[in-house]
Amino acid sequence: MLSIIDIIYKGILIGILVSAPMGPIGLLCIQRTLNKGQWHGFFSGIGAAFSDLFYAGIVCLGMGFVVNFIEGHQTILQIAGSIFLLFFGIYIFRSNPSKQLHKPKENINSFSQDLISAFFLTLSNPFILLVYIVLFSRFNFISPEEKMASMLLGLLCILIGALSWWFLITFLVGKLRKVINLRGLWMVNKIVGAVIILLSVLGFVYPVMMCR
Repeated sequence: MLSIIDIIYKGILIGILVSAPMGPIGLLCIQRTLNKGQWHGFFSGIGAAFSDLFYAGIVCLGMGFVVNFIEGHQTILQIAGSIFLLFFGIYIFRSNPSKQLHKPKENINSFSQDLISAFFLTLSNPFILLVYIVLFSRFNFISPEEKMASMLLGLLCILIGALSWWFLITFLVGKLRKVINLRGLWMVNKIVGAVIILLSVLGFVYPVMMCR
């Protein structure tokens, strides 16, 4: 049985470690922070954090059949996720930052859209389950034998760790927004969109080549 202190610090650390890698979601949060401001990037991070929390909950409950399903359908899932990423990358690549900078009346709806889109984009990558399995094993974290209260505390700490990371990143990147002009924001869109498109193509080609 883990102590409360162990659950707290390990949960926060796991939340940070899952969020920290600069993948498509990290790039998306940076792009939105630079284009629309810190809170748009942070709300995107919130969406990603809750999606990650969903997968962490599955691992905590020990739903082995879900893991087996992912392993059994790895190629199909990876291709489907890559296609989703491809379209999202094209959207970012073609987006115009000058239009985004002149929508102050749509902030409330934009925040919810940022959160929901990031949630589903993160949810399209079920391999996060495997990341959680590795981290839970590495840190001897929550197991199905733990009490429900311990599981809930662990999940809460994972969420706190993830949100802390996204707030820090968007805060720091938000400071750069003041010194980047419109052309710089346009270049950020092109670079981030191109990188996400490249990642999606690699994610599509690799499983196809492995099937040969």
